[in-house]
Amino acid sequence: MKERESTAGQQKNNLTEGSIWKKILFFALPIFLGQVFQQLYNTFDSLIVGKFLGDEALAAVSSSGSLIFMMVGFFGGVAMGAGVMIAKEYGAKDYKAMQLAIHTDVAFGLAAGILLTVLGVCFTPTILRWMRTPENVLPQSVVYFRFYFCGAVFTVMYNIFVGILQAVGDSRHPLYYLIISSLVNVALDLVLVGGFRFGVGAAAIATTISQGISALLCLIQLLRCKTEYQLKLKSVRFHWESLKNIIRFGLPSGVQNSVIAMANLVVQTNINTFGPSAMAGCGSYAKIEGFAFLPITCFAQALSTFVGQNLGAKKYDRVKKGVRFGILCSVSMAEFIGVVFWTAAPVFIGIFSNSPDVIAFGVRQARVEALFYCLLALAHCIAGIMRGAGKATVPMFTMLGFWCVLRVAYITLMLRFYPHIEVVFTAYPLTWGTSCVVFLLYFFKADWIHNFERIDRQKG
Repeated sequence: MKERESTAGQQKNNLTEGSIWKKILFFALPIFLGQVFQQLYNTFDSLIVGKFLGDEALAAVSSSGSLIFMMVGFFGGVAMGAGVMIAKEYGAKDYKAMQLAIHTDVAFGLAAGILLTVLGVCFTPTILRWMRTPENVLPQSVVYFRFYFCGAVFTVMYNIFVGILQAVGDSRHPLYYLIISSLVNVALDLVLVGGFRFGVGAAAIATTISQGISALLCLIQLLRCKTEYQLKLKSVRFHWESLKNIIRFGLPSGVQNSVIAMANLVVQTNINTFGPSAMAGCGSYAKIEGFAFLPITCFAQALSTFVGQNLGAKKYDRVKKGVRFGILCSVSMAEFIGVVFWTAAPVFIGIFSNSPDVIAFGVRQARVEALFYCLLALAHCIAGIMRGAGKATVPMFTMLGFWCVLRVAYITLMLRFYPHIEVVFTAYPLTWGTSCVVFLLYFFKADWIHNFERIDRQKG
């Protein structure tokens, strides 16, 4: 019975067979729903903090995204590389190599989580001062970040476990666990912040506990599943050949995430100079904007796994058809959400704060950026495709050049001549658009998919 269940589960998770559009959609949908719940509970943190603790506390929590992503992004990027490698080995049915990669990935996550906890707790005040965090916001920001990073190992391990499950085509179980942890987070926020008024540290504690629960549930699933990707705790160790491959595939994405996050810290630093209302308004915008990213990131992840598995299985025509479908869906959905956000921005931002100044800053940012979400979707999808093909250096150099160097240079230079916050806002669509030009030139001119076909013909 268990063997039949295992076989049925593998067929369900296998993206190399069956209807392309159904496989991509049914794989992407749980990712999308899971990210909706994750974004909801992240938004709920800010919502409760803003309503019960005031605008300064909201600014402390809302400005957290760039710093957290800078600290977590590198390890998350390396984990993405592991996912690509696992997906290819799963598609090629090289289960021995896949097992070594999975257990090396878990060992890497444990080491990374411990390191991140130490770095986050020790260096948070210094980094926040570098970001020019206003003095009236700084104490609460330090408290929030330190409590958050005490649970960094849970965040890293959750991403590691989800990456493994998604690499083998299982996006359903992470969804179930994320729903459970989201409900726990909301309940804890209501009790600790809304009820007992324990402050911003309680919001971070609620997030840490909920992430710990989701990581534990993912771990249990990997331990009890009777499949080729079952996790065995006694086998968790560094296998050096697998570790080298994980770093080779994942280091470009890790570097890309960290450097982009550092660039966003520079952007956040410039926002901070406009005061707490700007911090709270732009932070509130970022929470709503996160919902627009959902179809973008879910299709980018789906395309990475789809491309990885099908390249491993040497089904190149299937890769081409899946890529076209995924890009079209992601771009269309992102632009639709952008139009809705542009239209209803005052209502959405007003959910977080009653302050006219806070709402005004958030609306101004939405009116500049929201109609260009289609460009962001296109860039992320092509980057996901390239990562799935093992060409992570292409999105790394493109995004570093445009989303980091050009964005920071543009803001730094233009603010000297036009010291208005709209300069910061326009940097995003400008850099999304220019990176898309480079991505499209590579995508259509480099003939990347045919390189795999030629290599196979030469080997044959």
